[in-house]
Amino acid sequence: MYKGKPCQVKSHQQIHEHIAWGRGMDPGARRIFLADGNCLALETELLLEILKELYEQFPHLERVALYGGPRDILAKSNEELKALQQAGLHLVYLGVESGSAQVLGMMKKGVTPEEMTKAGVRVQQASISLSCMLISGLGGRELWREHALESARVINAINPKYLALLTLMVEENTPLCKLVQAQEFQLLSPQAVLAETLLLLENLDLDTCTFRSNHPSNYLNLTGVLSRDKQMLIEQLRQARDFRSEGWRAL
Repeated sequence: MYKGKPCQVKSHQQIHEHIAWGRGMDPGARRIFLADGNCLALETELLLEILKELYEQFPHLERVALYGGPRDILAKSNEELKALQQAGLHLVYLGVESGSAQVLGMMKKGVTPEEMTKAGVRVQQASISLSCMLISGLGGRELWREHALESARVINAINPKYLALLTLMVEENTPLCKLVQAQEFQLLSPQAVLAETLLLLENLDLDTCTFRSNHPSNYLNLTGVLSRDKQMLIEQLRQARDFRSEGWRAL
């Protein structure tokens, strides 16, 4: 989504002006998300200055969150991450996408499952809450089982506070779109996505993790706490499977 938008760090004055604009829009804001794509790429000193000003300008502010790329998380020292937490960074969103090395390589994520796991664990060791995201269907028909099983393995190792599923949507004029058009990557049917999600859930072993599959891209709305609601979520998936039994048998 950031194609054609050059990466740049705004000046201190631009950031100050933007914070002032936000205060004018909603001075009572309790939650703030730092955009655009990956603010942990910023120098820690600048992030600390931003957090300080946010809490000064928004007296009711309770939480600041941002996206964190795995490589940028790993580039921060433990001391830097802890300093960010103490300054008011409460939540980091990490796009795990898949736990499969083959899928991550195919999608050019730029990190291994082991690096992804290390990044997620380090965020939480700094007492920062972590929300992980997986993309259903990212392995296509060839790697859907590996995608589900290896994703469960990595998420179990990270044990995040939140886990969200989104479903793969292919944009036009992208390398993946060309692979789909050439039939080198076969998209999953809705029934196959349900099968993949079921296999993932069956292999997740988490402690009090809020699980959501309620993005507009998802075929089935699922919400619960793992592992408390694991069996309930599995039963909902099985009911959806039985409702579409003919398509399911065709998988």
